[in-house]
Amino acid sequence: MTQYTGDLAKMIVDVDSNNLVQYTLPIGDERVAMNGLIGQTVSVTNHSTITCVGCGTKTNKSFSQGFCYPCMKRLAQCDDCIMKPELCHYAQGTCREPQWGEAHCFNTHFVYLANTGQAKVGITREIHGRVSSRWIDQGASQAIVLYRVSNRLMSGLVETACKSFIADKTNWRTMLKGAPELIDLVALKSEMQNSIDEQIVSIREQYGLLSVQDVAHEPVEIHYPVTAYPDKITSLNLDKAPDFTGVLQGIKGQYWLLDDNRVINIRKYTGYQATLTVD
Repeated sequence: MTQYTGDLAKMIVDVDSNNLVQYTLPIGDERVAMNGLIGQTVSVTNHSTITCVGCGTKTNKSFSQGFCYPCMKRLAQCDDCIMKPELCHYAQGTCREPQWGEAHCFNTHFVYLANTGQAKVGITREIHGRVSSRWIDQGASQAIVLYRVSNRLMSGLVETACKSFIADKTNWRTMLKGAPELIDLVALKSEMQNSIDEQIVSIREQYGLLSVQDVAHEPVEIHYPVTAYPDKITSLNLDKAPDFTGVLQGIKGQYWLLDDNRVINIRKYTGYQATLTVD
């Protein structure tokens, strides 16, 4: 039996040469290689202590995946424009943290298409090699880059244009029920770009030709360490039931897939002090 105790955090992700996702769980000062635990019995106990990832203080409730209420209201990374970049208000002089915004929002972003059980559009700030951690966190089995844009506001404007053609939401239940059928993302990309061409031209006319650039990008397939998918889904909640035990049958997105059709979103409990026990 091995135990790890500390504050939970979003799992760190990477891919091997076959684009199989490799997961590492930060828990306190430990880094637990999760792929090697698949097939083993794991237990998690919530110690009912939450530490804000913003200021480090104790909080009774977590907001925006790990923040206390004052930080959620104060920090730029918790503002509505993070979820909806088209609402960026930096130019109005009302950014909560201008220096943070300059460092995180005024750089290259990518707008992409992904297959998370159904086709969706999304935004990411980084692509390492050919894969973005954003695609992995959403449980995408396929992805292709649509556009490179000059900053976060542009990404929001382009995504809004794309949403007139395709949704930007991931149905997490659909994503967890199995590997989806492959989509011809190249054909879908071409069809969508033709559909929204006038809107993209309008953005370029207003913000410059380099604000939105076409990208030649081959679609990638991403594979997850899953031995069995649930037939139907029961979502575990550490706030309502502070501990669970089960056989880890796989990991997809930021979810653990356990026996008896149970799943848990580990990212949701960022900042929670817990003990992980591996039998």
